[in-house]
Amino acid sequence: MAARTTRPPEHGRFLYSYAMNVSSSKSRQSNYFLVLLAGVVHATSFAPDPLPLQALPFVQLITLAVLFACSINANSTRQALLQAWLFGVGNFATGLYWLYISMHDFGHLHPALAVLAVALLAAALAFFIVAAIWLIRLLQPRRGRPWLQALLLATITASVWTLFEWLRGSLLTGFPWLNIAYAHVDGFFAGWAAILGSYAISWSAAFCAAALSLLTPSQMQKKSPAVALLVSIFIGAASLYWQQIEWAKAEGSPILARLVQGNVPQSQKFDPQYLLDGIRSYQHMSALPPKEPGAEPQIIVLPETVVPMMQYLIPEQEWQVWIDIAKRQNATLILGVPMSDPNNPSYYTNSLITIGPDTSAAEILQRQTMQYNKYHLVPFGEFVPQGFRWFIDMMQIPLGEFARGDTRQRNFSLNNLLIAPNICYEDVFGEEIIRAVQPAEYDNGANLLVNSSNLAWFGDSWALRQHLQMSRVRAMETARPMLRATNTGATAAVDHTGAIIAMVTPNQRAILDVEIQGMSGLTPYVRWGNTPIIAFSLLVCVLAGAGRILRRRSTQD
Repeated sequence: MAARTTRPPEHGRFLYSYAMNVSSSKSRQSNYFLVLLAGVVHATSFAPDPLPLQALPFVQLITLAVLFACSINANSTRQALLQAWLFGVGNFATGLYWLYISMHDFGHLHPALAVLAVALLAAALAFFIVAAIWLIRLLQPRRGRPWLQALLLATITASVWTLFEWLRGSLLTGFPWLNIAYAHVDGFFAGWAAILGSYAISWSAAFCAAALSLLTPSQMQKKSPAVALLVSIFIGAASLYWQQIEWAKAEGSPILARLVQGNVPQSQKFDPQYLLDGIRSYQHMSALPPKEPGAEPQIIVLPETVVPMMQYLIPEQEWQVWIDIAKRQNATLILGVPMSDPNNPSYYTNSLITIGPDTSAAEILQRQTMQYNKYHLVPFGEFVPQGFRWFIDMMQIPLGEFARGDTRQRNFSLNNLLIAPNICYEDVFGEEIIRAVQPAEYDNGANLLVNSSNLAWFGDSWALRQHLQMSRVRAMETARPMLRATNTGATAAVDHTGAIIAMVTPNQRAILDVEIQGMSGLTPYVRWGNTPIIAFSLLVCVLAGAGRILRRRSTQD
């Protein structure tokens, strides 16, 4: 029954069957090619297209099982670590290929240097996988009943993998992109998001992949994977149960929101010759009448840096146009603009501000409207890591040294709802998003999440769809709907369960008028954060390490 539950889709069966016999192969070169190929295919599982949505969880599990089957059971540590590194390079170079677009197409970096930069980043990130495989091999059980060995190995593998994914998402400001959880947004393990967050989904997926890796003929002679596979089914069943629980309740009446996707080319966005054209385009779309009478939007959400200049450099009459739109629509606008003190222009923030019918241009210029300043800045795009100024100087990317906003900022209070804004990259950090949902001294926590992004830096690439998958997990973790307004996509409304209510086709001009319901109530993840799953994973590793030390001492005695 377990084998039928994890049966791969048709397009993955060749890789699956090859992997199931890999540990008996004596050809190291074929194994190296296999794990590299598995890493490349693994990278396609984080968002739909080119693969169908339903295939993503299966492809992720199969390809990670290939890595585990090859590297954990390799004949030597050196061989195992090289295999792990090749898998990581294939995974990250493929999954993050779109960084080339930002560096070459818009940063005007030489093609060879842009390729090299992506390759070096992939090679560096791959060492998190190398370290994980090294520790798994070190801690794997070597004695005991076959079923117990299999169960312990899957538990240790899942715990180590989760710890290193967490470290990758935390060290040096963190880079959790391509966390394996995001392949399972529509899979069996998604229900763990509200309980213990995305890293619990990662743990579940890694456990299942480790159990699958034991189906190789040589491993089945040593370990019995049946119990581990049954535990995987139990973890999936528990997840499906958690998904049936309503962690939040409706707060107030539904509101009508307009999401605006202007599709302004990145090459024109900061160009003085076209800058005002982009602003005018967004003003025109914001001012459009509703599709039907009585469906006027109450909030209008626009992307990051819709106004791509410091607020004090924009004439008052230009701000008055936005205010007039708010008056005419009787709505509150949320829009992105870099904000700065005119007396200290070197200090500026990547911000979202509100403009309502009663706002004045003077309030905007003097920074007296509701304002959110981006907290988690993007390395190389919004701040320059120490020692890398030479790299930034080689590119022509504007606004590279933003100041950081406060950790917990006051939520926007609009239409009797508390709205937690976040900007672009910030919603890949679940542990940071939950801060705005938790009660604070000045508000009771957000009822609705709003993400404003500009992914035009990455063209028509996988980045747009990958980012949407991460936003969906943030909605699941917090039991809060998420409104996404982006320049080129993916502009969408997501409900509190992570389901997409409506979405605009990427890379075209469009508005999305949608009804959204604010929610209240705290999920276990909002209350506890990442602490339980990381503490559990760490405890497993400590106990496994202690057991190894005791076994060595008993052998020596």
